[in-house]
Amino acid sequence: MTTESTAPAPPTAEFIDSLARVNATEWDAVAGSDYPFLQHRFLYGLETTACTTADTGWQPCHLLLRRGAKLVGLLPLYLKAHSYGEYVFDWSWADAWQRSGLEYYPKLVSAVPFTPATGPRLCVADGEDAANLWPAARAAIEEFASARGLSSWHLLFPDEDTSNRLLAAGLPQRMTTQFHWFNANYGSFDDFLAGFASRKRKNLRRERERVAQQGLSLQLLRGAEISAADWQQFHRFYQTTYARRSGHGGYLTRDFFLQTAASLGEQAIMVVARHSGQAVAAALYFRSSTTLYGRYWGCSADFDCLHFEACYYQGIEYCIAEGLQRFDPGAQGEHKIQRGFQPVHTYSNHWIADPRLAEAVADFTRRERPHIEAYREDAASLLPFRRES
Repeated sequence: MTTESTAPAPPTAEFIDSLARVNATEWDAVAGSDYPFLQHRFLYGLETTACTTADTGWQPCHLLLRRGAKLVGLLPLYLKAHSYGEYVFDWSWADAWQRSGLEYYPKLVSAVPFTPATGPRLCVADGEDAANLWPAARAAIEEFASARGLSSWHLLFPDEDTSNRLLAAGLPQRMTTQFHWFNANYGSFDDFLAGFASRKRKNLRRERERVAQQGLSLQLLRGAEISAADWQQFHRFYQTTYARRSGHGGYLTRDFFLQTAASLGEQAIMVVARHSGQAVAAALYFRSSTTLYGRYWGCSADFDCLHFEACYYQGIEYCIAEGLQRFDPGAQGEHKIQRGFQPVHTYSNHWIADPRLAEAVADFTRRERPHIEAYREDAASLLPFRRES
């Protein structure tokens, strides 16, 4: 006599407009605590510090999947009124919608706000299989979007396997390029530099020496070592630097740094640069058990090579000391190549409601792909490492 196995019942879907509507322990039991950016305290902190609200164009509407009362899956989800803070640029798509007499905004985005860091997106409870939950998640999102007349849904910076699965299921895949550092079991920063070509190794050492020659000192602070005064000073640096570069004070509020970032404990790392005893710049990182994420930088005065030291070299030294496997310093930045950061693909997937525009987007991603792949190959040819003869 044989017993036939039965598939679990499909989960029910619920959309919530605030993480206040789900218990933090319940959320974190599914989202986990290693990847810092999906923790309840991080995402809810963005809400409570006025960073992700309807007024800022980031209205939460996170998707929960339940079997009975049990939370079995979750997906971060936002109703977006613009495309700022996403780092997968779709302004040309918005123009195409307008030329077609349609509205592109609002749209749905599954992403960590202001954080182009690859990581989990559909999180599942222990004993669950994401492959089994994706159809329910996708169906719920499409129904939600269609009922509200939304143009599209965009999943940003999933891992490669997830993105490929969604591509196979009919969601066009878009690729971009970032530059990441990988730890080849280096014993020290000099061990890392030993793999460089001689001239490029000398250039990098000269940059580090230049920082010291200007009378700058750098201090790495971890978790509780970062004081409230440090967080306040960092926000001032962040605002000043954003205003110079972009004409606005940045996406993140003072309370985000004082409350939310500080709440991440040992997962928060700050490098503070001082000149004549005064703090003049700082770089902020977050970490998981395997990866360092370089996130924000700010300064009150410009010093030669200080950005490279605070944002890259200090991070590399930290990864080597802590045995972290990867350093993701953020989006873009071809200047990272000559400092040993390797070009890697990042991914996004896109569901478009209008069939005509859906085909246009699919065609765009197909035509764009070989150019992205060629760019990555060209960038890799510029890495500073010695070539084996």
